[in-house]
Amino acid sequence: MFYPMMINLKNKKVTVIGGGKVAFRKVKKFLEFDCDIKVVSPLYIDKFESLKDKITIIEDEYKKEYIKDSFLVVASTSNKELNEDIAIYCRENNILCNVVDDINLSDFIVPSSIKRGDLVISVSTMGKSPSLSSKIRKELEEKYDEEYEEYVNILGEMRALVLKKCNDESEKKKILNEIVNLNIEELKKRRYEYENSSWN
Repeated sequence: MFYPMMINLKNKKVTVIGGGKVAFRKVKKFLEFDCDIKVVSPLYIDKFESLKDKITIIEDEYKKEYIKDSFLVVASTSNKELNEDIAIYCRENNILCNVVDDINLSDFIVPSSIKRGDLVISVSTMGKSPSLSSKIRKELEEKYDEEYEEYVNILGEMRALVLKKCNDESEKKKILNEIVNLNIEELKKRRYEYENSSWN
C-alpha cells in the first residue's frame, strides 16, 4: 500500500541507474525539483547529451558505491536481476528505491504529474493503467495551463495579506474561499485593494 505524499528533493542526491528512454524521462522530471542527479550506465541514448551540463553522467556498469550515499535511487535498466539487486541493496541501506518495471520491489512509485510552479498535480492508477494516468495528465495540462504558475503565486501573496491584515477568523475564511473563484485579472485587482487596505 502506497501512501501519497510530497517529498522535498532540493539538493538531495538522486541516482538513476540506466541510460535508456525511461531513465531519460525520469531524469527530465527530477530536474524540475532541484535535486543533485547522477546517472550511471555504460550506454546512453543520444538525448542525454542535452542534459550533460545539468547532471553527473557516469559511463560505467552499476556498482554499489555509486548509490551508497544516495537519498533516492531509480533502477531503470533492462536487466530484471540487476534491478532487483539494486532494490535489495537500497532496502538494506535505508535508501528509497523505485524499480521502474516492478512495483513490488519499489519503496515508492512516481505518478504521472504536471507542475505549474508551486502547483503540482499527480495521477496514479497504482500501475494498473499507465495509459489512463497519461490520458488524465494530458487533460489536466490543458485545463491548468502555464498561467497557473502566476495564479498560485498571487493566491499565496493574497493569503499572506489576509492573514496579516484581517483579525476576524470567520472573515478570513470567507475571503480565502472567495478568492479561489476569481480569474487572474480579478485576483490582481483584489490583491492591489488588499495591499492598500488597513482593515482589521
